[in-house]
Amino acid sequence: MSTSALSGTTTGPRVGDRLARLTSVVPVTATLSILVLAFFTVAAFWPGLLATHSPYAIDLKNALQAPSPAHWFGTDASGRDLYSRVIQGTRESLAIGLGATLLGMVIALVLGVGAGLGGRVADGVLSRVVEVLFAFPVLLLAMLFVTIYGPSVQTLIIAVGLGSAPGYARMIRGQVLQIRTSGYVQAAHALGHGTARILGQHILPNALRPLVAVITLGVGQAIVWASGLAFLGLGVAPPSPEWGALLEAGRPFITAAWWLEIMPGLAILAIALSATCLGHFIASSLEGHHA
Repeated sequence: MSTSALSGTTTGPRVGDRLARLTSVVPVTATLSILVLAFFTVAAFWPGLLATHSPYAIDLKNALQAPSPAHWFGTDASGRDLYSRVIQGTRESLAIGLGATLLGMVIALVLGVGAGLGGRVADGVLSRVVEVLFAFPVLLLAMLFVTIYGPSVQTLIIAVGLGSAPGYARMIRGQVLQIRTSGYVQAAHALGHGTARILGQHILPNALRPLVAVITLGVGQAIVWASGLAFLGLGVAPPSPEWGALLEAGRPFITAAWWLEIMPGLAILAIALSATCLGHFIASSLEGHHA
């Protein structure tokens, strides 16, 4: 007879309690989101570990093959393995999402902090700039930029980054206006701390902390916007396996080969939903910690 039986206890409830505590700390949706994002991270940095075929190998004999054990996502019009191309395209898609979000945040910091700390005139001018940018939908502004400078990964990063900056700028401005009148900032001024020190130690950290979750959400949104531009023919040019380019390449075969649109679309949906769920988890965690 085991020691647990003699003591009148079992290991089952203990395991259940541990699982309950774990899921209370990290919900199942957040755990799945982390796993999905970890998978795409591996695909971005080490695609050879996940790909089953060469993403660029042309095999016209197997063109437009439906998903099968040999080709999990089917093949495209050139006979290339779609699953391997989705894996290979993760790097460019994530680069666009991360790059556009970071660029948008940098622009937003300049506009938001300048408006929040620059006085009434600066606030009025920069707020009008943000409102003008807000007047253009993100995709419309990005389409205009890509049309002028031509489609490429760098252009998409700049275009989507510019389109997302106004929303971030408005949030940063609101945070800065609230924080600059707080007691600890006033105390820092009374102690003779310089503006740069107060900005770096007090205002920026506290203004950006609530935006951590927003940044996570922005990555997924940026990928969706870039894919939308590519679907309209304003994305990365073939034979790039970037997800938006895969959608655009499969558009002529949307009725005959559904997998050419569905499979890259599912990858975009998976990373966007995972980033959104993780962002909500981070936001709720920060709110609970603050409370």
